[in-house]
Amino acid sequence: MTHTAKLLIANFLFLLSAAVFAAADDMKPYPPAEQGYKRMVIRLQPLDNEANHKVELMIGKTMKVDCNKHWFLGQLSEEIAQGWGFTYFKLGQVTGPASTRMACPPDQKPQDSLVKLQSTQGLLAYNSKLPVVVYVPNNFEVHYRIWTATEKSAVAKSE
Repeated sequence: MTHTAKLLIANFLFLLSAAVFAAADDMKPYPPAEQGYKRMVIRLQPLDNEANHKVELMIGKTMKVDCNKHWFLGQLSEEIAQGWGFTYFKLGQVTGPASTRMACPPDQKPQDSLVKLQSTQGLLAYNSKLPVVVYVPNNFEVHYRIWTATEKSAVAKSE
């Protein structure tokens, strides 16, 4: 093996180990999950013009539900990692599920659906440099969607 090939392999291994260390080390600012909770982590892919993208958190449980609208109530609080200043989210006490309790058609069978937390949390800024960290009770799930704005904008009209 040539000297150049050895250098290329050594550089590759160094960069690979640095990337693995960086991914594991980026959780250092965030506290471990408390008893009864789990820490969920969303790692966003780098995108061109991240300012045109937002992240929507959808927190809930997959349950068998009827035709009614179902939801949980709870407070998703925004916390700051002590000494670091990074934001994370924590779901406090949850009540429910609640539903509209309307009569369903007799032939309609319950289906699996994500029963989501009704949250006042808006869309989050898209930032691929930091993970989105969410602490939820062990029996809850964290789903997310990426929203994208077009480059084109419209002008409001005066009336």
